[in-house]
Amino acid sequence: MAGTWSSGGALTTARRYLAGCGSQSAGLAFGGYTGSYVAVTEEYNGTSWSSGGDLATARYGLAGAGTQSAGLSFGGYNGEGYSAVTEEYNGTAWSAGGSLAAVKGYLAGCGTQTAGLSFGGREDDDSNVTEEYNGTAWSAGGNISIARRVLGGCGLQTAGLNFGGYDGSNYATTEEYNGTSWSSGGDLAVARKGLSGCGLQTSGLAFGGYTSSISKTTEEYNGTSWSSGGDLGTARYYGAGCGSQSAGLFFGGYAPTFSAITEEYTIAGPTTSIKSINGLAYASIKSINGLAIASVKSFNNLA
Repeated sequence: MAGTWSSGGALTTARRYLAGCGSQSAGLAFGGYTGSYVAVTEEYNGTSWSSGGDLATARYGLAGAGTQSAGLSFGGYNGEGYSAVTEEYNGTAWSAGGSLAAVKGYLAGCGTQTAGLSFGGREDDDSNVTEEYNGTAWSAGGNISIARRVLGGCGLQTAGLNFGGYDGSNYATTEEYNGTSWSSGGDLAVARKGLSGCGLQTSGLAFGGYTSSISKTTEEYNGTSWSSGGDLGTARYYGAGCGSQSAGLFFGGYAPTFSAITEEYTIAGPTTSIKSINGLAYASIKSINGLAIASVKSFNNLA
């Protein structure tokens, strides 16, 4: 079942080429371009954005990974050139992490603060380089098959997904990472650049971007192929995303002016019941209009 987008609280600072991480109810937006490169960080609580600690190095065209309380930013353009800077967020402030081996901007990333993945982007030319972060330092991973920039990404360090992008032409290419190398996945239905993504390798979400015009297109990935999702309310590209396939978040971008728009993606799920075999716990989760109500009962005071 295709999901739908609805309006969320607007960013305080309208911008494009920003990065993000976290979840729909605890998102993080950082960096970007407003006419100049910025260090602005904002935190989302599921309703509105508030100020977080600024990046130490203002930049745009950077990538992100992790959560609101354990975020990771890397790469980008700082006004003087492409950057190898990595910073780690603790929920309040950014601190220095280990630098990328290769300076680059307009890259994509995924994973966590202690197990991050960086891929694609642009150095002197479009890059096919993949790097893996262990919480301290970056090391070489398997190269993507087609060097390209402004691509989308999601997933984990050991199960990553990249899609779309640009090297003079828009791409529909999708690739899956197994922790060592990339292999071909199902192509996007709509080839585009400047798109954003969230979710996992087996349940990914790609949205926005630019084809021959600014796109509203959303596509859902099942680990094999992409299918149509619900269109964005406002077509945008060069924004940022986070969250999951069933609870995604898209913020900022260009539409065709600097955008502060935030949209939330929801896939209404069926009623799900989970019972433990040994009778120690019983959980019932019901979805009503996209809101989850959870009831958990313990037995024998064990849970």
